[in-house]
Amino acid sequence: MTVKIKRIYEVTDVEDGTRILVDRLWPRGVKKEDARIDLWLKDIGPSSDLRKWFGHDPKRWPQFRAKYIQELGFKNEDLSAIIRAATEGPVTLIYAARDESHNQAVILQEIVSRA
Repeated sequence: MTVKIKRIYEVTDVEDGTRILVDRLWPRGVKKEDARIDLWLKDIGPSSDLRKWFGHDPKRWPQFRAKYIQELGFKNEDLSAIIRAATEGPVTLIYAARDESHNQAVILQEIVSRA
């Protein structure tokens, strides 16, 4: 399975395969028609409370990761949709966060790649 991650602000590429937005909120400044998103899984993003608590603070990353993985236990349908798409071809998980190392797409990529 090929599962990549990419910021929504990066140029789309044919090698992206199925592009799945994994943010709860639509990214600022991006028109839906320009995003080339094949699937938007709003509910797979961290809960609003967890997202606000984390605030993309790298010091909170270990706790965020653990709490987000716990939340994912309730999102089996969305995880299954990503895994299913990845078995059919390349998948790129799309996110908006500026921090490319500390965001939910990193965690999802890890989980899906192990499936």
